[in-house]
Amino acid sequence: MNDPSSLPGHRAYLRLVLPLTAATLSTPLLGMVDTAVVGNLGDPAVLGGTALVVVLFNTLYWLFGFLRVSTSGFAAQARGSSDMEQASAQLIRPLAVSLLLGLAFILLQKPIFSGFIALYKPDPDVARFAWQYYGIRVWGAPVTLANYAILGWLLGMAHIRQTLILQIGANMLNLVLALLFVQTLSWGAAGAAWALLIAESGSLLLGLAFVLRSPHFRLSLPGAAAALGAGGWAGMFRANADLFIRTLCLLGMINGFTAASASLGTTFLAANAILLQIHYFMAYLYDGIGNAGSLYAGQAKGSGNAALLRRTIRLTWFWTAAAALLMTLLYQAFKDALIPLFASSPEVIRSALAYSGWLTLFPAAAGAGITFYGVFTGLTETGPIRNSMLLSLAAFAAGALLFLPAWGNDGLWAAFTVFAAARSVFLLLYLPGLQKRPAAEASRF
Repeated sequence: MNDPSSLPGHRAYLRLVLPLTAATLSTPLLGMVDTAVVGNLGDPAVLGGTALVVVLFNTLYWLFGFLRVSTSGFAAQARGSSDMEQASAQLIRPLAVSLLLGLAFILLQKPIFSGFIALYKPDPDVARFAWQYYGIRVWGAPVTLANYAILGWLLGMAHIRQTLILQIGANMLNLVLALLFVQTLSWGAAGAAWALLIAESGSLLLGLAFVLRSPHFRLSLPGAAAALGAGGWAGMFRANADLFIRTLCLLGMINGFTAASASLGTTFLAANAILLQIHYFMAYLYDGIGNAGSLYAGQAKGSGNAALLRRTIRLTWFWTAAAALLMTLLYQAFKDALIPLFASSPEVIRSALAYSGWLTLFPAAAGAGITFYGVFTGLTETGPIRNSMLLSLAAFAAGALLFLPAWGNDGLWAAFTVFAAARSVFLLLYLPGLQKRPAAEASRF
């Protein structure tokens, strides 16, 4: 791929971006389906218990999302170097970690649940239904985390179609089973949990079948033993630790933002929650670009192809700018019609509309920070990601302390925008160093 004519162009890049975006957008639907189906039962306690546990699992699994991200980067590098032994090892190691973490969740299920209930203090009926849902879903922890590793590996190996099938297939199966168990068989919250557990287990089995059929995976006892041996773990743990810190920073910002919203009053809390949901959707749209950049950057590192890295950076810049412009225009055009879909309270809708202008700035402020996160993870250059997020969190805290007392909710959204822009600025400060490295150093990056 050192020949300029063989480097990817816009069409090849979009062939990755579009299905990856579709797959990414399907990710949050698993918990949303359960909440929606249970919500139609008309029992607030069942809905409240299910929704609480969905928040718990979303938080726990988000913390360990590095299993997908780092696996994707290391796998793409192995593919670029055409090293089949390394390609296989880059799945075996994170799968082992996934199983150990999942088993820890199962063994610690009661302390985790008790701590969560103590934090949120729900009514007894809500807590009872929460345990029904949680007590089933927690057994799927090893399955869910293993799916992260498999999805990351398939993405790194450029098996895009299989990635899309797994994610959309799991959502469709979960929807069908949830309707059957909850609506038809009247299993309530337990039915929703069983539906998700079966759907994710089916996804795991299909994912393993895709892996075993991949030409990049070679399973042998000596190879597996070597992968699980002492060598090769240091790089994975370093990258995963950096990405874990990055996720903690994101959670810290979101929790701080939510706590500050609550301090302003119920209406502001509800209005800001609506705008945050729209912001999540925008961020997911950027993830497709970031994942494509991760795949090409990993291949560039594995093959020692500096020209491919430079092309990847240019393509990522172009499509980040295009996506930012498109999202900004669409949001500005339709926000007055979009926001009322999230609430029925006129007061909440008016408040959300009053502060909706801040989200107009989000695509331009945050875009590069989200998409180039993919490039850096593809190179497994995770130190800059960690550092930029720590600085961004500090910028958010400083902004909130300065702006919130003076400007109220406008000040809170100003601090949020500072955080979004800081993600981009602080990460991009590391980009020139990558671009300046000569081809001779490309394999080391």
